[in-house]
Amino acid sequence: MNKIVFLVAALAAAPLAAQADTLALWNFNSTVPDNSTSTGSTLPAVGSGTASLVGGVTSPGFNSGAGSSDPETSDDSGWQTTTYAAQGAGNKTRGVQFSVSTLGFENIVFSYDLRHSNTSSRYEAVQYTLNGSNWVDAATFDGNAGDTWFNLRTLDLSSVTGANDNTNFALRVLSTFAPSGTGYLASSSTRTYAANGTWRFDMVTVSATPVPEPETYALMLAGLAALGLLARRRA
Repeated sequence: MNKIVFLVAALAAAPLAAQADTLALWNFNSTVPDNSTSTGSTLPAVGSGTASLVGGVTSPGFNSGAGSSDPETSDDSGWQTTTYAAQGAGNKTRGVQFSVSTLGFENIVFSYDLRHSNTSSRYEAVQYTLNGSNWVDAATFDGNAGDTWFNLRTLDLSSVTGANDNTNFALRVLSTFAPSGTGYLASSSTRTYAANGTWRFDMVTVSATPVPEPETYALMLAGLAALGLLARRRA
């Protein structure tokens, strides 16, 4: 009887143990490895999605990703970005965007590595959109050191149900004023912010778990009902 109870319990719990899938991963390495960190690609290495520049930001290309969480060593590139807003202007208007359909998925999690140059904006804001036009502030991160990688910045959006099963879902990482301030701070405490400072991105990842099929919920409920019946018989 105990074996039956254990088996039914495991069956009922199975839908809760779904593993996260990678919907999109940008490592910015060359599509065909070429042992050069100055070349790369903005196409996802895994999954599908679109990486784009926001608000006049430009990209001079790619540079070394050494120091990021990318396990690749000989071909590890990072996406270099520059031309951010002038001091005191354009708060949360310039950065990068990653658009990823979450159709069929839920429990969305976003993570990325970011290298701040000495004169780049110290603070970065992460926003998401559910309809492709309205953006919601979700987090602010502090890059309080210049020429330094800050790895595995992570934003858990599992509580944002509108992000689930959504073809219009997208995320942005934007330069932002210092908290309660009216201007940007430089990442290095000994330097002054400059619009030509750089942010370099690597290992940008959107992951999620599959939305359970209706029959999965039915199976779970049946298992729970069976557990209740067995418990009453043993009482």
